[in-house]
This record gives sequence, C-alpha cells and structure tokens, in this order.
Amino acid sequence: MNASDLFLKCLEAQGVTAIFGVPGEENADLMMALLNSPIQFVTCRHEQTASFMADMFGRITGKPGVCLSTLGPGATNLITGVANANMDNIPLIAIVGQATTNRLHKESHQNMDAVSMYKPVTKWSTSIREAEVIPEVIYKAFALATQAKPGAVMIEFPEDIAKMEVSSSTVLFSDQVNMKFGHSIESIDQTLQLIEAAQKPIILIGPGCTQEGCDEELAEFIERTRIYAATTFMGKGSFTTEHPQSLFCVGLGVRDIALEAFHQADLVICIGYRLVEWLPEYWNTGESKKIVHIDVGPAEIDQRYLPTLQLLGSIKYILEELNMRLTPSQMKQENLFASVREKITQDLALESTSDCFPLKPQRILHDLRAVLKVDDILISDVGAHKMWVARQFPAYKSKTCFIYNGFCAMGGAIPGAIIAKWLNPEQTVVAVCGDGGFMMSIQALVTAVQYQTPIIIIIWEDDYYGLVKWKQEVLYQQVSHVELVNPDLASVAKSFGCNARRILQPQDFIPTLELVKKDNTGPSVIVLPVDYSENMKLTKRLGEIVAH
Repeated sequence: MNASDLFLKCLEAQGVTAIFGVPGEENADLMMALLNSPIQFVTCRHEQTASFMADMFGRITGKPGVCLSTLGPGATNLITGVANANMDNIPLIAIVGQATTNRLHKESHQNMDAVSMYKPVTKWSTSIREAEVIPEVIYKAFALATQAKPGAVMIEFPEDIAKMEVSSSTVLFSDQVNMKFGHSIESIDQTLQLIEAAQKPIILIGPGCTQEGCDEELAEFIERTRIYAATTFMGKGSFTTEHPQSLFCVGLGVRDIALEAFHQADLVICIGYRLVEWLPEYWNTGESKKIVHIDVGPAEIDQRYLPTLQLLGSIKYILEELNMRLTPSQMKQENLFASVREKITQDLALESTSDCFPLKPQRILHDLRAVLKVDDILISDVGAHKMWVARQFPAYKSKTCFIYNGFCAMGGAIPGAIIAKWLNPEQTVVAVCGDGGFMMSIQALVTAVQYQTPIIIIIWEDDYYGLVKWKQEVLYQQVSHVELVNPDLASVAKSFGCNARRILQPQDFIPTLELVKKDNTGPSVIVLPVDYSENMKLTKRLGEIVAH
C-alpha cells in the first residue's frame, strides 16, 4: 500500500464520504487513489468553491468537511473558505498538495510555505514528512477540528511522500466519546442562584446553539424562566422568532430596538455566544451586569465580557442539567420586555407589503418567507442583503437560516446551497446573493449545473457593493468607488445552463418562486432589482425609535 491509499483509508475511518476540490499535478497520486476509494470527489471550478462547500458541510452536519487543492495558487485560492470556517468555528479539513520535499528548501516552481500561511487561520497547520505517521496526523486533525470550539485544520501532503510505500496499513478510527464535561452541579446551582437574584435577566443566543441543535432544551429553559431572548445572526433559528419571549435578531451594527432590553438587563446569560459576531461594547452598557457564559469553550477575554460564571461543555447537556434543577423561584416577571418585542414587531412590518419597484428589502423577505416551509433552508451571502435577512427573515428552527458573520467572506452562498441541498434533498434551498457576491462565486454556478443541483439563487441587484455603500453613507455622507457595471445577470445564468428569470414587478416574485420550486432539473436564478434606499432610512429610523 502506498501513502495515498493509506491517507484515504484514514479519511474513511473518520467517516469522510466526500472531498471537494480541484485536481492538480502535485496531488495526482492522491487523485489516482480516489479511483479505488468509496469517497466521492466533487470536482469544482475554483478552490474557493471547494472550501465553501466543505464549510457548509461542517455547518450542517457538525462533522468536518474536507476540501483539496494543489500547491501554490491552489493553496492561496482555497484559504478564503478555510479562514471563513475557522473564524465561524466550523469543523473543516483542508488538504493541500505540495512539491517534493527535496526542493522545499529553495526557490522552485509554485513552491511556497503553505503551512506558515495557513497557521493564522487554522487551529493546526502541518506538513506530512514521513508516510508512516499519516494515521496519527489524520486522527489528530479530526480531533482538533471538532474539539471544544470547532475550527479548521490544514494538512500539507508533499508529492513524493504521497507516492511512498508504507509498511503498515493500521488506521485510527474516529473517537465516539460523548462530550459531557467542564461544569459541576455546584456551577449549575450557582447559575440558578444568579437567575433567582436577577430583576431583569436576558438571554443572548449565539452560533454554538445552532451547531448543537439544542432548540428543545433552549425553549424549555426560556419558557420555564420567562426570560426574554435574542439571537445573533448565526444563532438564528435556535429559538423561534414566533415565541412571545423572542426579541428577534441582534447585531445589526446600529442602535437596534432590542438594545433597550439589553441596556436595562442586570444579568445576561450568553449561550453559545461568540464575540466575533457582536462585541460586548454594543450591549454591555447601562446597568451593571453579571454575565453567565455557557459554551463548548472558555470565554474570549474582553473588558466588557468578564463572566461571573462559566459553564463549559456540551450546551445541550448543560441546558438539560439546568432544566432538571429549575424551580418556580427562577421564574421571572411575565411580559418583562413585552413592550420592546411589540416595538420590534411593528418595525419589522414596515414596507413588508410595499408595491414599490424596485422591490423593498422588507417585501422581498416577507414574500420569500411566505413561500418557504419551516424546514426549508436559506443561505445568505455577505452584503447589504445579509443585514436585512438577519433582521427581517423569521427563522423557526436551527440550521434553516445560515448567515456568514464571523470572517464574513463573500461568495459562500452558492457553494453552501449546493451542499445544503445534497444533505437535505427534500427541502427547498435558497441562496440569497448580492450582484457583487454573485459574480465572486459565479464559478460555483457551473458546479451546480454540472451536478444538476436544484437550488434557487436570488440575486439582489442594485449595481453597487451595497453594504460598503451603506457604511460610507453613514460615516461620510458620500460614496467612493462602489459602483458596479453588471452584465445581464439573467442571460449570464442562462448561458451557464440555469433556469433564469428577471422580476419586472413585485407581484411576479411569489409566482416565480412557486414555479422554480418545482424545477428539479438544476439550479434556478431569479434576478431581483432591489431598492436599497431603505438602508439609510433604517439607520435614521432606529435612532429615532431608541431615543424615545
């Protein structure tokens, strides 16, 4: 057996069923070995697409997605999705081909120090220099990618090592340990005491809850304590927005209405919260607050985020323990922040049925939610539309609304939607992109067509880098170099083999959505002109609302 065969057998032992990537010369031996492996290789048109596909695999399954590139430019192309996964705490394994080890010490064709390049954006970055250690390296990589706060790991596999014969075919199998650690009955009781003593507690729900899928345990805790809760962008769906104690989604970057409740709070219970999404300086103001940190890993240190208590381990398990020991003494005043929820609800309803054209963001998301079922999946790319999706789109279950909000890389929605559809073939999967993000990921459209994946791609077209324009308008009252000159995006999509349509009036959007939902032959693209004048109106209005 050669090293490439052993490498794949070790991946199989970790439960890997697919690798997303672009073949190259320096990973050719591994590509040949794949011909005799049950692992599916998904051929992409760009390494960034491959890493975003692996990222979404990890988001949905909780298991590391695996992506592959060759050396040099392949490695540099792959890194964006890897960094995205790592900052969003998504398990991912990146495999990078490399030149033969006898030329790594000198200037040589496409040779670069990929390990050093990947170190800042991974939990571990390593190069295999001895074929016999492959089982240990693979086992460690998967363990690190999934332990505590998940993240990305990069393995460099030099060309000559990949061809070596190995004396042993022993592999190390995936660890099946059930994680239940890091807290005690004493810390559970201390948490309950803090809740009992608090006058105005509030809950902040982050992506850790989405990743564990602890919706039921979270809902029970909230209902039995009557504590109101808000989610971050990546926590959306963990607690349904329909619940009367939901304060919807926070983190818009302006003085959103839910901040009224946070400013009054004397205890903030942060469950699965990560500072990368919404800095404590935005919400830890006003009253002196105690903080309880519940997550798989310890709190990131910040002068406004110094937890009184930390409960570490499986969030689901910790919530189960809390729920078992709750008593009526932890039940808080009914309707404590009901007036704040009512203000948010009224604001979210504005313009949701507007007949203006181009369409208002509120109308787009209102109509989209009306067509999608509870279990259907929306994946938002990065751009101005992301802020509207976070604020306006109701989510009722974990892993039904994905927003990239840590590294915030553009171009991930279409690759992510492909994987979401493969993993959830019965659900409608929608990728929401801006015209800028769509062009950054257009190569993924070819992959969707090649594999006949029936996803729906909605392009919000305004001919600008909309989010950058919005922030420039807020800070400088003028804009600089954000204009886009777009081709006919519907025609471009058709030329790729997609079913593509352009919306010409608001009342056509829902019928078009209903129609393309029935198309199982491949991807459908809907180009939708959007009125982003609502961006600045929202910024001004929120200031007025909070001031009263």
